[in-house]
Amino acid sequence: MALLNALIGPVSGLLDKFVEDKDQKAKLAHEISTMADRHAQELALAQVEVNKAEAASNSVWKGGWRPFVGWVCGAAFAYHFVLQPLAIFGLAAYGMEVPPLPNFDMGQLMTVLMGMLGLGGLRSFEKYKHVAK
Repeated sequence: MALLNALIGPVSGLLDKFVEDKDQKAKLAHEISTMADRHAQELALAQVEVNKAEAASNSVWKGGWRPFVGWVCGAAFAYHFVLQPLAIFGLAAYGMEVPPLPNFDMGQLMTVLMGMLGLGGLRSFEKYKHVAK
């Protein structure tokens, strides 16, 4: 994307040398300047169609990975913030020595979980622009 943006200026400058008609030149300059955005939008729309097909599929192999990742993230989240502290408290309350319990790298887990839940910057941006439902 940055490469395309870096090329737009020089290409638009070449239009002055080769295109005489000002209207045609403005039309071509606009088309060149919006080319990267159109391409990114087309890729996003194609991905949306793939996501729709995946979600509509009843096959576990096509649509099952999202629920699987969601359940794994949810189970790890529940263990880290609910089960592990309760287990440590319960064992300590009965006077038992608590062995070291495994910990997860919550930074990586939260990145995956927040991405799946759609809690990134785009959701906040939608709310800021008042387009969120």
